Amino acid sequence: MSIPSPIKITPVGVLHCELHDRFNTPRNYDISEITGTIEIFPDFAEAMADIRPGQKIMVLYFFHQADRDIQKVYPRGDRSRGLTGVFSTRSPMRPNPIAVSEVEVLAVEAGQIEVKGVDALDGTPVVDIKKVV
Repeated sequence: MSIPSPIKITPVGVLHCELHDRFNTPRNYDISEITGTIEIFPDFAEAMADIRPGQKIMVLYFFHQADRDIQKVYPRGDRSRGLTGVFSTRSPMRPNPIAVSEVEVLAVEAGQIEVKGVDALDGTPVVDIKKVV
């Protein structure tokens, strides 16, 4: 089977936070107390309707600084665990570096969602947001 043509994904927003060094970010949202703001681009502002403080949302990011050529990693950088295929890890290094994090909504204002539990870098494109089921 041949590889299909590329898929176009348009970012709906961008994350703003204090994290700037990809080597020192929390390994998972569930251990992060870091807050940040998701700026939603004006074309997608209506999609924010009904997001409320206190709820959890899933944020899908495109890890734009990730290495897309790596197919095996040491899980969480632990070399004692051996090399593992990226599809069985949460590593940002993968062919399509799409990441998902569950965050808590702290506040919602025009075009912005303040969240807690950030584990992505400042400036990371947001490709979608979904409610937690």
